[in-house]
Amino acid sequence: MNITTPFRKSHDMAGIRLLMTVDAVGGVWRYAMDLGTGLRAAGLELVFAGFGPEPSAAQRAEAEALGVVEWCHAPLDWMLDDEAGLDVVPDVIARLVALHGVDLVHLNLPSQAVGLKVPVPVVVVSHSCVVSWFAAVRQAGVPRSWEWQARRNMQGFAAADISVAPSRSHAALLESCYGPIRGIHVVHNASRLTERQTSGEPFVLAAGRWWDDGKNAAVLDEAAPRMDWPLVMAGANRSPKGDGVKIQHADHRGERGFAEVVGLMSRAGIFVSPSLYEPFGLAVLEAARSGLPLVLSDIPTYRELWDGAALFFAPNRPEALAAEVNRLVADRALRQRLGAAAQERAARYRPAQQTEAMLRIYGDLCAVTTPSAER
Repeated sequence: MNITTPFRKSHDMAGIRLLMTVDAVGGVWRYAMDLGTGLRAAGLELVFAGFGPEPSAAQRAEAEALGVVEWCHAPLDWMLDDEAGLDVVPDVIARLVALHGVDLVHLNLPSQAVGLKVPVPVVVVSHSCVVSWFAAVRQAGVPRSWEWQARRNMQGFAAADISVAPSRSHAALLESCYGPIRGIHVVHNASRLTERQTSGEPFVLAAGRWWDDGKNAAVLDEAAPRMDWPLVMAGANRSPKGDGVKIQHADHRGERGFAEVVGLMSRAGIFVSPSLYEPFGLAVLEAARSGLPLVLSDIPTYRELWDGAALFFAPNRPEALAAEVNRLVADRALRQRLGAAAQERAARYRPAQQTEAMLRIYGDLCAVTTPSAER
């Protein structure tokens, strides 16, 4: 596994036209916009190819400020029950590559590389996938009806010139699910939020897509009445497909825009993430930027990124979660110490480092003329 570091000077990429796939549903959007800001500043020209549900007007405006936006009206793999729905994807991407004279392709779903025939290098980034989700959340393989997801992702990794994961833990999980992945790199995610100091109001904040069982909403909601401060949960509890989770004890604010969630982070006294599965966990990083003390589920990703700068609890035990929160509620000095530690740790995951690391990957690929054997 190659752990990418940002210290060697990247290739000059000014004028390179990059096509990046995005979706408007989850964390990939924030990742793409934050990384895109750094890439644009470095002189790259950006084309965003959108998949899945349409973006909001605010999302579209944000992307259009960085580059061209082409919404493809083609599906995301994790929203499908039938593999045949993805047959249109390679032709859609290839058409955009030709239309915009693209020099390099960055796919934010490995499955999007399957069947893709383009005369330029292809990078795939695994932010999450159904197979690793089942391994972490269910401790099991995918159901038989979704075995095509495993096959397609494996083919996507093989088709790419380079694969990227946002943490060592996620890279290791991917290789435990798919076997060795040729040339996998680790580039930590980053946040462009300005460092600030929370006002420390007496409430606990959690943010996530609560309809996703990997976010562990049920345990968090069960812990809420045992906490000495009220718990505010920001984020949708119903998926785009209409299924969801019932939240009974917490103050559930529903879907909120990014600015509203950041506003809550600037006021909260404690931030909690009970996730069972997080390839990185941008919400935790954003909370740490505000100097919030962190209470996190004891999973490999969070230990890798935040060990020594947070309190941890067994993610299947609501009473343990509440106990750690109450420990902080009762000890102001501990809250201040852990908030400062989280903010200091967050400085490791800076946009400049992420941008430089990705520029180096792009530059190394563009300097190589031999295409992938898959294409």
